[in-house]
Amino acid sequence: MEDTRSRDEFTACNRAAWNEAAPVHAASELERLLREVQEPGFSCLDATATRALQEAGVAGSRVAQLACNNGREVLSMLTLGAASGVGFDISEGFIAQARELAQCAGHETDCEFLVSDLYEIPARYDSTFDLVYSSVGVLGWMPDLAGFFGVAERLLKPEGRLVIYELHPVLGMYDPDRAADPERPGAAPSHSYFSADPFSDTTGLDYWRGTQYESSAFFWFPHTLGDIVSSCIEAGLDLRSVREYGHDISRIYGRLETAETVPPMCFTLLARRPAGS
Repeated sequence: MEDTRSRDEFTACNRAAWNEAAPVHAASELERLLREVQEPGFSCLDATATRALQEAGVAGSRVAQLACNNGREVLSMLTLGAASGVGFDISEGFIAQARELAQCAGHETDCEFLVSDLYEIPARYDSTFDLVYSSVGVLGWMPDLAGFFGVAERLLKPEGRLVIYELHPVLGMYDPDRAADPERPGAAPSHSYFSADPFSDTTGLDYWRGTQYESSAFFWFPHTLGDIVSSCIEAGLDLRSVREYGHDISRIYGRLETAETVPPMCFTLLARRPAGS
């Protein structure tokens, strides 16, 4: 049966689930991150993300990250030479962690973290960023792709760049538990690529260690690559490149990397706000 909740209702559910996840993540990873952000050259970005951001001109840029979680990628962009950074996230718990990490890293003055529904980012940030970044999993939390790309477009300065490093939508066809089974590394797809209904779960959001716990219901929205590319273009952004890769950035589909028929597992997208817009 079709779920008729509004965008705001879905957002409220997901906010609750992420706030429940914040102390779970902190218990397993925050102490390590507090040590690591103090090390010279700290970056949690892999080679693909680093290359995409460098090619987009992260050095010297004012950057923003949409759904920044605990801010570790914003801090990593500062390591790559960004002049300043702002992270937006729906979860009060994760923004509190981001501020703690920034303070520990000595970046209190060149970065900011704000609790905000991504669809409701304050207008004072409009046209203020040279680069907007979105990474693994974010698009799946978005019930409204057009709204997401519209926000990215309004945050960018004219000629500003949007960089997305994301799970490939094809992975939504696979059941993560079956894909992770060492006896079945080439497990067959179990969902339609064109599914329009959100997935819902209540077993928690611990993507670090996979610990399950009873959580508030959260909702994940499938989008095709065509949906994503079209929404980007329709928001008025100039699409510059889409590149697909065969490595897993989710921590849950890794067995598919060794299958005889490897599906596309992630992609990068680069777009630009036109000069005259």
